[in-house]
Amino acid sequence: MSDEVISTDYRLMIGFNMKTTNRRNLLLLVSSLLVVMLGFGMVIPVFPFLIEKLGASGSVLGILIATSAFTEFIFGPFWGSLSDRVGRKPILMVGLFGYALSMFLFGIASEIWMLITFRALSGVLSSAAIATTMAYIGDSTSEKARGGGMGILGAVGGAGTVIGPGIGGLLAGGSLSTPFFVSASLAMISLLFVGFFLPESLAPGALTRQHKNTSFFHFPNLWSALTGPIGLFLLIAFLATFGTSNFDAVFGLYMLRKLGYGPEQVGGILTLVGTIALVCRGLLTGIVTAHWGEIKVIRTSLIAGGIAFILLLLANTYTAVLLTTGLFTFSITFLRPSIHSITSKRTAIGQGASMGLSNSFVSLGRMAGPIFAGVIFDINPNFPYLSGAVILSCVFVISLIWLKEK
Repeated sequence: MSDEVISTDYRLMIGFNMKTTNRRNLLLLVSSLLVVMLGFGMVIPVFPFLIEKLGASGSVLGILIATSAFTEFIFGPFWGSLSDRVGRKPILMVGLFGYALSMFLFGIASEIWMLITFRALSGVLSSAAIATTMAYIGDSTSEKARGGGMGILGAVGGAGTVIGPGIGGLLAGGSLSTPFFVSASLAMISLLFVGFFLPESLAPGALTRQHKNTSFFHFPNLWSALTGPIGLFLLIAFLATFGTSNFDAVFGLYMLRKLGYGPEQVGGILTLVGTIALVCRGLLTGIVTAHWGEIKVIRTSLIAGGIAFILLLLANTYTAVLLTTGLFTFSITFLRPSIHSITSKRTAIGQGASMGLSNSFVSLGRMAGPIFAGVIFDINPNFPYLSGAVILSCVFVISLIWLKEK
């Protein structure tokens, strides 16, 4: 079968337009994003041991984790806007090469300041790959199928968080540097495949029009976006991520304090969570958004997620915890892809710029949410989950009042 011929079943499953993309392009995009997200997952279990080896404290670990989210927030719109000017493929290649470089530098780091610097560099450059991949999907799908495309990318991110930590832990058994070098090698291999086989998704005429209408990221442009057609979606992306981050940030500590669970039980629960997210985003997001539409999916996810937060507080057995965390994951798994999808549809600026902004506001939520959750957890272990329920409920009310069908 040639690259131009795609079966009807395949096309219906992932909702991609035959005229603008094919299996090979999707595979290259998915593999490129998987390399980045898998790398992030692989190095997470290594960080605590690396910090201990270098004689640093837990607060440094928090700074290290938050650094990449901060740099993604700052630079995501820049790379997205630049891809509107010069094309998706060159920026995707820059992101993959830069990510490989930062991982290699991590592997040879011997001081704390090096780790923080290279973590920042990783966020700066990996945001080019993430924002550009989402923009490529926006270029290559119909509006009806876009939710499915974003869902596939969400599933890839979930796969990285599910598979990556286990692989990273195994690779670090011999040397803490090994996961970083493996991540760098995978990124370089992906870079070669993208360079030789992935076509540009923007036609020359589209590049010219984007060049006239899109500028590099700066704060006046950010304000313009916030007050424009996608401003509400950017706010929802931040608040929803901020609220749901309360679950991830302190879950292990919460289970330890409340039920005395150790790494084995917590690991089993998080594996279930990751598997549910992976399956739902990859197989169901396109079907759900095509049937209901993004706005209904967003509202349902928000209110169901808020209810699941409360139910989690009431869970006192392992079975109950599995059920409530599974319900929570299923409730919010469609949320972020739906927000990205409707942002892509409603944007009045370039796809790259809008997806860069959307990803940046998600990164801002991932940065602020864990810090907030950690602070209020020290006051009362139940507070992060109570606040998560309140935040998602408030965003639900915002969506009822201001989020309108076009």
